[in-house]
Formats: sequence, structure tokens, C-alpha cells
Amino acid sequence: MFELVLVTHAEQVEPISGALLDKFGALSVGVEDADAATPAESALFAEPGLPASTSWPRCTLSALFPDEASATSAAALLLANGRANLVLKSIHAVPDEDWVRLTQSQFAPVAITPHLWVVPSWHEPPADATTVIRLDPGMAFGTGTHPTTRMCLRWIARHAPTRSASWSRVLDYGCGSGILAIGAALHGARDIDAVDIDAAAVDAARSNAGVNHVRINVGSPQLAHGSYALVLANILATPLKLLAPLLCEHLAVGGDLVLAGILERQADELVQAYAPWCSLRVADDEDGWILMCALREGQVVTTSLHGMIRT
Repeated sequence: MFELVLVTHAEQVEPISGALLDKFGALSVGVEDADAATPAESALFAEPGLPASTSWPRCTLSALFPDEASATSAAALLLANGRANLVLKSIHAVPDEDWVRLTQSQFAPVAITPHLWVVPSWHEPPADATTVIRLDPGMAFGTGTHPTTRMCLRWIARHAPTRSASWSRVLDYGCGSGILAIGAALHGARDIDAVDIDAAAVDAARSNAGVNHVRINVGSPQLAHGSYALVLANILATPLKLLAPLLCEHLAVGGDLVLAGILERQADELVQAYAPWCSLRVADDEDGWILMCALREGQVVTTSLHGMIRT
């Protein structure tokens, strides 16, 4: 098997991908941010009421072909058509692998706390794991291996003994695999809504909830309604800033707000974005990422001779 790797601009991704699959016999085509891990890296997100971003400014297309001749022919024909902003990066052999076995070997049990573990279905839980989230890797973000996910689960586990009695309604906004919603459910939260703009994430979260025998309402962001005692959002800093009014509208007075997907250098931006509603603080950090939390205080509604009355 051979892989053809091309770099192009966003507007060319769809027509080139279509040509690779329909005309040139590619077995699959993957798209990635060509500027990933550089200052030009772009996050993709789209929320209700916000303009949608569907592709990165510069994209890397990776197409798999059954043989070298097919990959070389596809590259030659695409370049011969004089497509603007199309660069051939490489054509190289891809070793035959048992991809299922390889994926499984790379996904081992993850310790969140000494007693909370994320364990894939093909592993036995560690002896000291009293709470286990069964989760297999899929198309949705959230396997417990990323620092942001671990910090959110760690926050839930640490605060559940004193706070879970008040978690009568929980919102996991941008739920991905559903791991945070599942973690909250296993720690005593009730009436949990898990929402995502990605249909694959919705399917994964619903499936993972069933595997873990917890009841979670899963759907698109329109599912979220009313106020919640706990609002979780592990996304990225830019969408979190834009979503501040929406997330805080859903946060009940006295409720907990937990945000992740934030780099250390972005803390002040988030504090300012959420200042009209609550006072964010850094509650945890790991590998350059931070977890930010806030408690929604009552709003001043009137005054009396004895001062302000808060609700």
C-alpha cells in the first residue's frame, strides 16, 4: 500500500478529495491541518449562532492507494491539471499492519486518580480501580489520554464527595466521546445532557453511555435547555470565549463551571471573557494545559436599608 501526501488550500480540499476517490481509485483520503503545531495552527469549531469553519486555511491530504503506480499516476494528473496552490509532499510505502491490534496496543488503561480509571474493553481493570469508565477509541475526542480530559475527570472525582448531591442537572457541552458526562454520572450526577455538533461524537457518546450502564441524554446543542448545576466544556480557548454568554446562561446560581482545552498563556483571556458572569480561576494544570473553574454567585436584584440582597 502507498500513501500520496499533498498540501493545498481549503477551497481545493473537496474537489481534490473527490477526484482522488472517484477518478483515481484512492482507498481513503484523510485531511489534516498543514500548519498543525505551528503558530499558524487553526482550531475548527461551529456553534449555534456562530459562523462555521469547515476546513483549515492550508490542508494536508493523505490518500491511500493499493500500489505505487496508482499513487504516482494520481499525483501526476492532478499536478498536470495546473491546480493552484497544490504541492506534492511525498509518495511513500505504508507497511502492512494489523491496524486493530496496533490501535489496541497504543490504548492502555489510564489512571485519573488512584481509584478512577479509564479502561478499554480489551483490558481488565487494575485491582485498585473502584470506579471504571469503559471506553474504546473512536472518531470522537475524549479517551482519557489527553491532559484536558484527565483534568476534567480528576476535578469531578475530587469534588463529587461534597458537590455531587447538588448536581441535579449536568451539561457536558462539546461532549466528544461522552467521557465527562459518563464520569459525572458514575460520581452521582443526575439528569445529564451531553451535546456536540459532530454527529459521530453524538453516536459515540450514546454508545459509550450504554457500555457504562449510565443514563445520559445525548444530542445536538439544541438539546441544552434551562439551567444546570454543573456545566462542563472541554473544547478550545477561542470557542470557549465565544460561548461564554451561552454557557453562563445555562449555569445555575450556585452552580459549578468547569472549562478545559485552555493553554496556560490563555488564562487571562478566559478570565476577561467570563468576567460579566463569574470569576474564573485556574484549578489545575498539566503539560502546559490548565483547567479553569468558577462558582456562579447570585446576582444583585435589589437593595434594602441593610444593604444588598443577593439571590
